[in-house]
Amino acid sequence: MRNFDFSPLYRTAIGFDRLFDLVENSNTNNAGGFPPYNIEQSKENQYRITMAVAGFGQDEVDITQQKNSLTISGKKAERNQNTKFLYQGIAERDFERKFHLDDHIKVMGAEMENGMLHIDLVREVPEEEKPRRIEIGGNRMLENAE
Repeated sequence: MRNFDFSPLYRTAIGFDRLFDLVENSNTNNAGGFPPYNIEQSKENQYRITMAVAGFGQDEVDITQQKNSLTISGKKAERNQNTKFLYQGIAERDFERKFHLDDHIKVMGAEMENGMLHIDLVREVPEEEKPRRIEIGGNRMLENAE
């Protein structure tokens, strides 16, 4: 695990304190690497999180989005206590993974297939927040105050 020093960037980046804090704090939220996951970008504004949740049913996995936070948790149903394992290599322990989402990222849907959980996300930036070109010497927005 590498630690990065973002202090030189604080001098030139305005309003990105939250972003740098998220990157710095992401190292503490690794949950021991369980369950493993991938993050893919399929198009410019479309993403997919794929998580290996072998042994979990749809009713044992919960996905919650609250503002800029996506939480995926799994809780196994109670197992018969009389089961005696000679070897147990399939991890069936409870888990919780949290992802910090950028502004305007929304979960579009989720599905489970062959022990893999797929969560589709999309970035939808409102029209008023998209970049716009500003003409130099065009109409003045502020007229003389009367």
